[in-house]
Amino acid sequence: MNLKPGQELVPNLEVVNPPHWEFGHLTWFHEFWVHRKGQASNPSLLDNSDFLFNSSDIAHSDRWVIEMPSIERLLQYNFEVFQKTHELLQDALDAETNYFIQLSIFHQDMHNEAFAYMWQTLGYRAPFKAFEGSASKKSLSLKYIEMPKQSFKAGSDDHNGFIFDNEKWAHTVEIDDFAIANRAVTNGEYLEFIESGKNISDTAKIEIPKYWKKEGGHWYQRFFDEWHPLTLDEPVRHISYLDAKRYCDWRHLRLPTEHELSLLMSQADSQWQISNLWEWTADPFMPFPGFSPDPYIDYSKPWFDGSYQVLKGWSLYTPKRLRRNTFRNFYAPHRYDHFCGFRTCLL
Repeated sequence: MNLKPGQELVPNLEVVNPPHWEFGHLTWFHEFWVHRKGQASNPSLLDNSDFLFNSSDIAHSDRWVIEMPSIERLLQYNFEVFQKTHELLQDALDAETNYFIQLSIFHQDMHNEAFAYMWQTLGYRAPFKAFEGSASKKSLSLKYIEMPKQSFKAGSDDHNGFIFDNEKWAHTVEIDDFAIANRAVTNGEYLEFIESGKNISDTAKIEIPKYWKKEGGHWYQRFFDEWHPLTLDEPVRHISYLDAKRYCDWRHLRLPTEHELSLLMSQADSQWQISNLWEWTADPFMPFPGFSPDPYIDYSKPWFDGSYQVLKGWSLYTPKRLRRNTFRNFYAPHRYDHFCGFRTCLL
C-alpha cells in the first residue's frame, strides 16, 4: 500500500477507512464468499473476522476503535486465504465457485481504486501505478455530437459472462434526440465558472475544487503528494454532482442521463474523447426492470433509495477488466474525493 510508518493512522473521515482495516476487509470478503460460501457458520481462518471486517455490520466510525490484529497477522491471513484459492484453481471449478472468485477479484479491484482516492484525499504518495500513462489528457476542441432519436439496449444479457446485479437485465429504452459534448468539462472552463461574477456574488457560491490553490497569481492542482501547475485544457476532476449541476445551470446546459452517456460510450472512440474519469449523470441510482439481488445482497439493493447518482466510465485507477459500458458506478451527490468529472448536453 506504499505507506510510510505512521501513515496507517488516518483521521476519522467519511470518505476514508483505516488502511489496515480495509486490507483486512479485502481478505475477509474473499474468504467469506469463496471459501465459506457466504455462510457465517462456516469457520474462518481468523478469529472474530466477521465482527471485525464485515462492512455491512460494523459502523464506519467503529473501524477506528476496534482492536484489530497486527499487520503481520493480517498479512498471514491474506497469504493463507489466497493459498487456499490457488489450490482451488488447480482443478476445474463449479459455476458457483467460479462466480465468487470473479466477484472477489472485482471487489478487490474496486477497493484498490478506493486506496487511490483515499491516498489522494490524504495527500499521500500514489499507492500504485496508474493503468494509463498520465494523470489526465489535453482535451479536444469542444463540439456537441448530435444523436438522433433511437432505441438503445441498456443492462446486460444472461449467460454473457460475469455481471453485477445492478446490470440486470438487458432491456430496450427509447432515447430522444440529444446533443452531447465530445469531451469532458476542462479546468479552464470550470475556472471561468468559479471566477464568474454570478458565482462570486452568489450567497451559496461554489468554492474552488478541493485540490486547487492559487499562489503568486498562478493556479496549482495537487495530484497525490505533488503540486503541479493547473493545466487549463485537461478535464476537471474531483467535482461533486452538486457542483457539476451548478456549473451546468450557469452555462445553460445539463448533465447527460445514464443512457445518453452509455450510448455515447458505445460509439467509436474516434467520435468522442475518453476523460479517464468517472463521469456524473443526471440519473439517481435505481434498479433496472427485472432486478434481483445476487448473494452479496449489499452490493446494490441498499443503495436504491434515490440518494445516489450514477456515474459511467472509469478512472486511471480502474483496471481494464472493469471498463465496460454496462458497469454502473454510484456515489452520494456531495462526494468529490473519487476521480470524477463530467460532460454536458445541450438543453
